[in-house]
Amino acid sequence: MGDFTNSTVEFYPKSQRGSGAVSRGSDASHSGGFGVTLEELRVLMELRGAEALQKIQDSYNSTEGLCQRLKTSPTEGLSDSPAGLEKRGQVFGQNFIPPKKPKTFLQLVWEALQDVTLIILEMAAIISLALSFYQPPGEESEVCGKGTGGAEDEGEAEAGWIEGAAILLSVICVVLVTAFNDWSKEKQFRGLQSRIEQEQRFAVVRNSNVIQIPVADMVVGDVAQVKYGDLLPADGILIQGNDLKIDESSLTGESDHVRKSVDKDPMLLSGTHVMEGSGRMLVTAVGINSQTGIIFTLLGAGEGEEEKKDKKGKQQDGAVENNQNKAKKQDGAVAMEMQPLKSAEGGEVEEKEKKKANVPKKEKSVLQGKLTKLAVQIGKAGLVMSAITVIILLLYFVIETFVVERRVWHPECTPVYVQYFVKFFIIGVTVLVVAVPEGLPLAVTISLAYSVKKMMKDNNLVRHLDACETMGNATAICSDKTGTLTTNRMTVVQAYIGDQRFHEIPDPSQVNAKTLEVLVSAIAVNSAYTSKIMPPDTEGSLPKQVGNKTECALLGFVLDLKRDYATVREQIPEEMLYKVYTFNSVRKSMSTVVRLPDGSFRLYSKGASEIVLKKCAFILDAGGEPRSFRPRDRDEMVKKVIEPMACDGLRTICIAFRDLSANPEPDWDNEAEIVTELTCIAVVGIEDPVRPEVPEAIRKCQRAGITVRMVTGDNINTARAIAAKCGIIQPGDDFLCLEGKDFNRRIRNEKGEIEQERIDKIWPKLRVLARSSPTDKHTLVKGIIDSTVMEQRQVVAVTGDGTNDGPALKKADVGFAMGIAGTDVAKEASDIILTDDNFSSIVKAVMWGRNVYDSISKFLQFQLTVNVVAVIVAFTGACITQDSPLKAVQMLWVNLIMDTFASLALATEPPTESLLLRKPYGRNNPLISRTMMKNISGHAVYQLTVIFTLLFAGEKIFNIDNGRKAPLHSPPSEHYTIIFNTFVLMQLFNEINARKIHGERNVFDGIFSNPIFCSIVLGTFAVQVVIVQFGGKPFSCAPLNVEQWLWCLFVGVGELLWGQVIATVPTSHLKCLKEAGHGPGTDDILDEELAEDEEEIDHAERELRRGQILWFRGLNRIQTQMEVVSTFKRSGSFQGAVRRRSSVLSQLHDVTNISTPTHVVLSTANATGAPGNPSGEGLP
Repeated sequence: MGDFTNSTVEFYPKSQRGSGAVSRGSDASHSGGFGVTLEELRVLMELRGAEALQKIQDSYNSTEGLCQRLKTSPTEGLSDSPAGLEKRGQVFGQNFIPPKKPKTFLQLVWEALQDVTLIILEMAAIISLALSFYQPPGEESEVCGKGTGGAEDEGEAEAGWIEGAAILLSVICVVLVTAFNDWSKEKQFRGLQSRIEQEQRFAVVRNSNVIQIPVADMVVGDVAQVKYGDLLPADGILIQGNDLKIDESSLTGESDHVRKSVDKDPMLLSGTHVMEGSGRMLVTAVGINSQTGIIFTLLGAGEGEEEKKDKKGKQQDGAVENNQNKAKKQDGAVAMEMQPLKSAEGGEVEEKEKKKANVPKKEKSVLQGKLTKLAVQIGKAGLVMSAITVIILLLYFVIETFVVERRVWHPECTPVYVQYFVKFFIIGVTVLVVAVPEGLPLAVTISLAYSVKKMMKDNNLVRHLDACETMGNATAICSDKTGTLTTNRMTVVQAYIGDQRFHEIPDPSQVNAKTLEVLVSAIAVNSAYTSKIMPPDTEGSLPKQVGNKTECALLGFVLDLKRDYATVREQIPEEMLYKVYTFNSVRKSMSTVVRLPDGSFRLYSKGASEIVLKKCAFILDAGGEPRSFRPRDRDEMVKKVIEPMACDGLRTICIAFRDLSANPEPDWDNEAEIVTELTCIAVVGIEDPVRPEVPEAIRKCQRAGITVRMVTGDNINTARAIAAKCGIIQPGDDFLCLEGKDFNRRIRNEKGEIEQERIDKIWPKLRVLARSSPTDKHTLVKGIIDSTVMEQRQVVAVTGDGTNDGPALKKADVGFAMGIAGTDVAKEASDIILTDDNFSSIVKAVMWGRNVYDSISKFLQFQLTVNVVAVIVAFTGACITQDSPLKAVQMLWVNLIMDTFASLALATEPPTESLLLRKPYGRNNPLISRTMMKNISGHAVYQLTVIFTLLFAGEKIFNIDNGRKAPLHSPPSEHYTIIFNTFVLMQLFNEINARKIHGERNVFDGIFSNPIFCSIVLGTFAVQVVIVQFGGKPFSCAPLNVEQWLWCLFVGVGELLWGQVIATVPTSHLKCLKEAGHGPGTDDILDEELAEDEEEIDHAERELRRGQILWFRGLNRIQTQMEVVSTFKRSGSFQGAVRRRSSVLSQLHDVTNISTPTHVVLSTANATGAPGNPSGEGLP
């Protein structure tokens, strides 16, 4: 790291150089009156191990010396005077990393304008505008044929520009709506982000009191308490530690845990995880000056330069990449030219790069995959239809004009003909616009954003949007017991002390005084000093438990025995503890060594009873004297004491001690030798009552086709008792309850390797896994996910709170972390945080997930009906009458109500309990079921019948002028207005039909519980009235009279009646109907994974990530890589540093575009490098 030391400072973006964030206090006076400068601290934090100790020794004499210079006390911490804290913030920086600037509204508008279809429309409109101002000389009109028919008077000719202008206007409308949606989505997401950040708090010592403060409020000089499961929020130096082990893989890439101690390696770095032990650290660097901050800044600086350089290269790239709607149109419109170009260079570089940048990535969400596929299919179909329409129109016109009527093309007629061609082109584009469902990504986004917002109220804080929808498909939930199914308010209710079993808390007089004294000391000293019982907030409520709940139960037991643990802790403060073996998932016990006044040592131990009893050789009898405790005594005790307690659903904890002589001093690192031959003091039974709402929630899950499994560290009897209380296992069912070691024995072969077939024999019946280690949990989750026994792949949700649950949470399809009891590591690995730690909130998440799925299906059912009808009408109309019955501007309006408003209306339907009455859809289930296909085709038949009747016989029915074959620029006819109006009203009523997708009869059910839906339907109707009555030339509408309006309405309401007719037809008889929108096949998933950009992108934009678009960037990237390679050659020494830094990136979620930087510019002076490429791998 040495070569990095001097250059790091130079990495700052210029804007921050002068500001207080990096005050260069290298003047004679030290910065801000502190005895040390920011600069010195940064240099210090670059060092490790012995070097760091040496530096502290040389510069400050000791860590205490550094504390004095930073004006803080290792025991009392800082004083909490706001002025002092403020000053520290100014001198040493604040503990937050400034986020990237959000896109401005104008940028979003610009992105929305990049849409291919919109660009085509804009071009067409501009050409149409230009031509409308050109008036050919009058006398040639005969020569040019029926180009300018006699129907039109002077005023109408003037109005030729209106259509072009109207198209432009409607394009602006669409763009603004899209941009606004993007903008509000971004805003919501940022709000969510900041909520997650505000929730993270950390324990620091101020004025001798330990308080929890938001991480952003930490300052240099704070004394912070670190414990098992913390994610360190700042850099610091260890002042006091117990058996502290840190996982620094996020910074160094080394997976081994690093042991930290005051005398060997005291340097603690931000962004690393505490895997074991506890301690106190002096904060020395925060925010952008901490190790994580420096890396963030590196990336930020890299991006800044990249953008400047990249302006040129971005043009063609941006056009593809940015807009969320482009997804399918791109795919449709560009697919044609793109295929041949996915040449070796573009594709392969891309793929190599993908494989090397192996950032672990969850596979694309199910819904996303299905939608992308469907949208591409629809887009291609639309493209073909629109092309055919244009060709037919052109041929028809050319043949009729030049062949049938034998006219000659006069030069002066060119503008007239071009005007016709432009009109045909606009009709073609209109067909395309209507065919492509650009409302799809919008519906997904709105639906997810709406759900996420509402889920907040249901105590689900969603960190990854797609988790919300995946939850709807969940088939299995592996839940923790403590805190999720139970209240996590532990109390000791039974005890075994001095050969006697007490069924409730004994009176102190019933217990031998000596035994009682040892018991109180053992509990008070051998538990984290951060665990304590506080007086209740309100009169009459229960005392508050702070810290580890099991320890709180034991401390509460001490108070129930009318003793005070605080006095014992005052006599033996934390600094005097000689050695601590902290609790971890392997030991399942905790031991503390104290030095007695006579110089000898006493070890106190507590832990899971069957584990600690195995290490006991003695037990205290009724008189408080130790007697020998043989294996057969132990078996008897297990039978008579531990099993009965466990069968009552109690957790049993054994408390023991051992005296050790001072000379020779024991070898404290040889734990097996020390924690043995213990003397058992007592065994206590701790109750953790089941949450009252859990049994009902589990019943709902089972009804919804979700299997709940309990995975716990408790012993099997306790676990079984609690599982029965919750309803996870029912008498008479065929189920398995296994212990961890049993489970391992069954799933491994002779060589000790895990075999999938073996897991497949177990998991379908497994309901309880007890005494399980974190690896067992991970193995189980992975086994269920990889299993192919069932016809559907299982979708697994996992709950976890401990640091060790991280791997299982990450592996699961949806990971739930506990908001209250969860450690930072668990939250970091999760997709959803349960803010109330309650299992019933998971059921709400399932409900919302299914609701998202259904909302999308409702929208699809509605949208596709409109698409099918509009495309067929435009196509046949154009072919038979040379003019689309629905004009471009009308189509755009239909598109707006169909796409934008309908997606809003249908995507915000609130979930109902009935969603939990069906089985999960499964991953391969089609988006559009047979029932939906029946609805789509049924309604399309009705609408087409009505529209074609009106088109070809409308003038006779209503006794009005015929609107067919009207010449260019003729005024709008009542005939075509009626067709347009009927079409829109049918859509409006069909929107009500679309609210139900499983063939229910009552489509109005719960309609008033969704005010958004009602207001959109009524609003659309009102606007439609205005358009028809006052739209005039721009909308090609002629005002209608009351009778005509009533007929239109009547036909519209017919949709609802027709819906009932369709519902009567049994789907099972319609074998001919195909389902659509299946999940991506396995090959597709592989392609998608290669094509998936490693950046975390918004899900609506995920649609863009199709292999076809990637070659655009491929070309751009080849030149980048050349630059990178040449620069790497120039700056050799830098590579090692990057290699060390690179692995942190796997953890930085918010930093996008790392693994494949589009342009990385490395100047040799301060190589800021491509941090995503460890030592330049992944470069060609």
